[in-house]
Amino acid sequence: MPTSAKGQTETSNPAQTRLLLSLWDLNGLTQSVKRSELNKRIVRSKEKAKDYHTLIETLAQAEAIQVFTEKRSVSLKLTEKGLALLQAGLTDPNFKFSGSIVGTKFPNSLLKWLRTSQATHSPSEPQSPPTKTKQAKPEQAPKTNGVIATYQEFQTSILEVYETLNQKHNFKALVPIYRIRRELNGKIEPLQFNEWLTEMQADDIIQLMAGEMPDMTPDKKQDSLTLPSGNFRYYVKRIQ
Repeated sequence: MPTSAKGQTETSNPAQTRLLLSLWDLNGLTQSVKRSELNKRIVRSKEKAKDYHTLIETLAQAEAIQVFTEKRSVSLKLTEKGLALLQAGLTDPNFKFSGSIVGTKFPNSLLKWLRTSQATHSPSEPQSPPTKTKQAKPEQAPKTNGVIATYQEFQTSILEVYETLNQKHNFKALVPIYRIRRELNGKIEPLQFNEWLTEMQADDIIQLMAGEMPDMTPDKKQDSLTLPSGNFRYYVKRIQ
């Protein structure tokens, strides 16, 4: 269970710093973020989303975050107080990422924070991530230089490739994973492709299917998907 702040927030609380950093990385300073999306970043193995409810309530009472509820959907937004609390947490000499949570998300979020900090005149006051607008279309920039940098861009790319291959080859909604991976070759690292493709299934955007594949070859199997359980998945089916 994560360390929970009680009453006053504590800069030495690692769970609090991870939560605020993840919320910031999801553009939570400029737009509300679904709690379910935030949970995917902060909930570690052997933990449950409800373990963080007390921490979220404490941060809301301290006006570090805002909580919005619409029907059954809960979303969060980072405030300027929360940004200052995050900065204090990251600069706390006692703060560190434990080995059980260091994958790609938290180090990448921290790199984004550092790069944003360096882009300002005052490194101690990093700018918030730019708000995405229809005019600027910042999500299209990585496609221009051939790199997929965020999960949102990955979703868009996967669905575009899926539809194109499905229509062109009449795959009947079961598009081979190896075909999609090869279409995105050079735009994303293989391990990141695996992680985000699995995350899209968790978000109920796609379903990863096993089944049989005709003319199976070692290279096709390698370019398909191996789940953490060791099971193989060969096809993607979009959930309408």
